[in-house]
Amino acid sequence: MLRPASLLRCLLPIALVAFGTPAAAQLTLEDAVEQVQQEIQGRVLKAEEVTIGKKKLYRIKLLTRDGRVQVVKIPADENKESR
Repeated sequence: MLRPASLLRCLLPIALVAFGTPAAAQLTLEDAVEQVQQEIQGRVLKAEEVTIGKKKLYRIKLLTRDGRVQVVKIPADENKESR
């Protein structure tokens, strides 16, 4: 049987992921690419991290199904999109 302190150490990482922390609010480049691919059905041509001032963005360049090139910028520290 686990002691309460051991149980807390086991459950704390799960709780932090489930309920979010400032670190969990960070979006990875891979997550951003996946999010964009689900929203815009297209092929990723380039994905990169860009820093503008103090803001970190993910810039994802796609080739859409209708042959257009589209660039999407996603802030790394929140789940809002800017195009």
